[in-house]
Amino acid sequence: MTSTVHLGESGEQARIVPDEHDDGWVLEIGGAVQSHVDLANPRRIRFEYLRRMANVLDAAWPADRPIRILHLGAGALTLPRYVQAKRPGSAQTVVDLDRELPSFVLSALPLPAGTDLTVMIGDAREELRSLAGPHFDAVVLDIYTGVDVAEHLTGQDFYGELLASLTRDGVLLVNIGDDAGLHFLGPQASALELACAGSGLSGAWALADATLLERAQTGNVVLAAGGALATDDPEALRSALLAAGPHPAAVLDPAQTAALAARLG
Repeated sequence: MTSTVHLGESGEQARIVPDEHDDGWVLEIGGAVQSHVDLANPRRIRFEYLRRMANVLDAAWPADRPIRILHLGAGALTLPRYVQAKRPGSAQTVVDLDRELPSFVLSALPLPAGTDLTVMIGDAREELRSLAGPHFDAVVLDIYTGVDVAEHLTGQDFYGELLASLTRDGVLLVNIGDDAGLHFLGPQASALELACAGSGLSGAWALADATLLERAQTGNVVLAAGGALATDDPEALRSALLAAGPHPAAVLDPAQTAALAARLG
């Protein structure tokens, strides 16, 4: 079975097709693979950067504790499915610019029973402002950004707004997709570091494929910040996140992330 829909805001065609390699499903937007979903086992996350985000959520709070989480960017709702499977009773909100996408995904790939999900349609920054206040235990920013692409969803001011939407022990997760050389990552990591300083936080963590960072290759890096990551033993947290993979894994604490940002310029 293949389902398709035209996305009015982006002008792209979205398709949901069976995965060629397993029993899961793949969301394609504009011909590019965007998300993977395993309906039979929502705890299985195939995309590495999403798996690293899930690992941070797992490390932030005791197992099974429900959380309030905001997802900026819908995709195929892979992470909301994971949160429901791991933390039943969580209150989840998703924001997407394309009105047709969430309903298309929900129709073709239903959520696990009992999922508490509110869908909002609009610009991520504008919708965030309508939710102003420290409401969320976690905020996930997973929207494609870059030079001349959704620049208003990057930078120190926006990251400060995201941090302000967190509870005292919350966590912000930002997906940075970058090209070879990682020229976008450096300024964004520095911007988040400055936003953290303005919020009384020590800085941002970075999680990625170790080879990607060593060779400055094209790929995704997860930046994480918030009170949930404040600890008297950062090495223990770093070790736990490293062990969780996917491998080869790199986990940089705030000082190491700042050094990487300075090196990348």
